[in-house]
Parts: sequence; C-alpha cells; structure tokens
Amino acid sequence: MKKLLLFILFFGITSTGFCQLKSRTFEEIDSLQQIQKRKIIVFIHTDWCQFCQRMKNTTFKNQEIIEKLNSDFYFIDFNAEEKRDITFNNHIFKYQPSGNNVGVHELALQLGTQNNQIVYPVLCVLNEKNEIIFQYSNYLSPKDFKLLLENLEK
Repeated sequence: MKKLLLFILFFGITSTGFCQLKSRTFEEIDSLQQIQKRKIIVFIHTDWCQFCQRMKNTTFKNQEIIEKLNSDFYFIDFNAEEKRDITFNNHIFKYQPSGNNVGVHELALQLGTQNNQIVYPVLCVLNEKNEIIFQYSNYLSPKDFKLLLENLEK
C-alpha cells in the first residue's frame, strides 16, 4: 500500500512539474480560434540551423515559457523545409524545391520573410485573424523570450 501511495505521489508531482509544450498544426488553428481566441506564435526553423536547435533546447524547455505558451497562446513548431502541403487561412501552401533535396516551404516564406530574405530561426506572431503582428529573426534566450511574451499580452 505504501509503495502504491509513493508511486501515485511521485507521478503526480512529476506530471505537474514537467509539463510539455503543446505544439499545434496550422490546420488546427481555425477550429481552436472558434473555441478560444488567442495569438499564435510560429517558431520557424530548420534541422541544420544551430541557433534553431539551441533555442529548442533552452528557450522552449524553460518551464515558465512552456506554461505561458500553453495557457495563453497557440504555439506552432514549423520546420521551414516541411514537404507536405499545408492548408492555412483558406490557402494551400506547398514545398518549393530549389535543387536536390533542397528547398523551402511557401508558408515559411510567407510568415518568415523580412527585407526580402528569410533568416532562421524566425518567430512570427499572428493575431486572432491570422495577421502578422510581429516578426523576429534571431536566437532568443529564455529571459528575452519571457519579455516578448509579456509585451504580447499587453
């Protein structure tokens, strides 16, 4: 009986203490917005980008950030080299190859291009109407990302 109680207590503590970041898909956003209006944060990255991987392993592992994103925003983790067609905002976006196993997704270009170029990682914030209200191309530390989230809530 003691072991069972300890088991339940241990898993109760670890499951609440280590919540995971809920990543949504573009296709889910329309129905989610009908339930509850929220800003959307799109993290646009590639597998080969060192700063993208660093941000995934630091900023998006921070418990305060995870809790804030899960409770107040819709978060989309988007690989810019995704090859599947994506329907978003009543439009179909496709992967655009530019060579052998090289290319970029149209939606990544649509959301991440600044000054006619895309530099990874990109944070793109959309309002409830799927309009871009903020873009940032660079690594953000957990401290800087928390400030960004605070400003987005105002």
